[in-house]
Amino acid sequence: MKHIRKLFRIIFGRTAFVVLALLLQIAILVTFFLRLENYMHIVYVVSLFLSAVVIIYIFNEPINSSFKLAWIVPVLVIPVFGVMLYIFVQLQPQTKFTARQIRRRAQETKPFLSQDAQTARALGQTDPGEGRLAEYLKDYAGYPVYRNTYVKYFPLGEDKFRDLLEELKKAEHFIFLEYFIIDRGYMWDSILAVLEEKARAGVEVRVMYDGMCCLMLLPYHYPRELEAKGIRCKMFFPIKPTLSTHHNNRDHRKIAVIDGHTAFTGGVNLADEYINRRIRFGHWKDVAVMLKGEAVKSFTMMFLQMWNVTESRPDDYSRYIPKEPYIFPGGMEPTGFVAPYGDGPMDRELVGKQVYLDILNRAKKYVYIMTPYLILDDEMENALCYGAKRGVDVRIIMPHIPDKKYAYLLARTYYPELIAAGVKIYEYTPGFVHGKVFVSDDEKAVVGTINLDFRSLYLHFECAAYMYRNRVVEDILRDYEETLKKCRLVTDQDCRQFSRAGTRAGRLLRLIAPLM
Repeated sequence: MKHIRKLFRIIFGRTAFVVLALLLQIAILVTFFLRLENYMHIVYVVSLFLSAVVIIYIFNEPINSSFKLAWIVPVLVIPVFGVMLYIFVQLQPQTKFTARQIRRRAQETKPFLSQDAQTARALGQTDPGEGRLAEYLKDYAGYPVYRNTYVKYFPLGEDKFRDLLEELKKAEHFIFLEYFIIDRGYMWDSILAVLEEKARAGVEVRVMYDGMCCLMLLPYHYPRELEAKGIRCKMFFPIKPTLSTHHNNRDHRKIAVIDGHTAFTGGVNLADEYINRRIRFGHWKDVAVMLKGEAVKSFTMMFLQMWNVTESRPDDYSRYIPKEPYIFPGGMEPTGFVAPYGDGPMDRELVGKQVYLDILNRAKKYVYIMTPYLILDDEMENALCYGAKRGVDVRIIMPHIPDKKYAYLLARTYYPELIAAGVKIYEYTPGFVHGKVFVSDDEKAVVGTINLDFRSLYLHFECAAYMYRNRVVEDILRDYEETLKKCRLVTDQDCRQFSRAGTRAGRLLRLIAPLM
């Protein structure tokens, strides 16, 4: 009976309705094209002209060559449909509206994200290259670099969950949560109990999660349930049964902010598999960081910018900036520099990708990477290969048990090229790696939500924290080395012995990798 009830929920649930509605709209479009059969000679001539115009336009677009190829192939192979699809994508009003709103909110928060001149000068004097990277993050992402920030690293989701609960219980003024996935279970139920208690005590609580959750994990009207508990809640881009490309831009961030002085980010969502209470793909290896001090301001503004995309009036942002400097408890000594930053698909400035490339291009000894997905564009693949070729120890930890078969098959197609250049690829044998980590030269590290794939680097809203000469870099490196002990090195022979069918499928998928 349990399986029958689950089947009925799927058949008569919102997911089935959305899928059927989208299929109906696709059927209408196909029918429209079929009815042009009697005019195919005219359609053919017009389509050739339009295809030529569109291809010239695509070639001159300031976008990555992988995306250009992914669009040119359908325009040439299926000219009429390919051209119409491209025009349809370019004329999305919702995407343009969201881009305008994001620019507006960024301007509103700009006064609260000014760069402290003394901090920038100290960083530039320590390392001119780091100073220039900080200038880039401030000028093009809108986020400054800070000192006076303590960072704690969590090598597992369970560790982050424990500290997050404790920090939530200490909240006195506000709690902001922005997560890609929220799923009911032990983890979310435990957090929700604290949020309800704090809301009753007068603490302002806001929760925002990605609208993809409404398909499989949460009821569509779940925000109403939280509102009834005194918790302000909204979905980012809720999935609706309409053909629209703005559904392709998801909020992949994981941010928790407490009282403006404590923030969390990393790969850990609010669902039981992230803390190994539910086993899906073997042991789930994830990581996160907690920040305390000045740098939390960037995560506060990052959350408010996204929250207010759908609001007609801006917040009183000054209410969420601590009036007094944070007093660090004993044992929490701030060191080095910290630069939190956000990235999004609406401005064509690939901040997450540029930071990764900067680390690879300036590395002297090593770059150690942990990522669940490896779907690379030419620039990233060249940077990884060139780093290894010039003597930098480039290592990548990947899952041994993947969560998405197609993503794993795609990743395997890059292995031979990377290994031939000297990049060492390891697979985490106990299960699935979901952490997103770059650590380099005992000096710098990035922990955040940004995967090495097209979705994270081009299509999603993401965030991360860049740490330089911060004591936490030692902890990140130590965890990486410990994780390597549980991994197996992938060799060139392993690549040759990999399933031929899997290899062919992966190479076929590379044609549309930028759109996946």
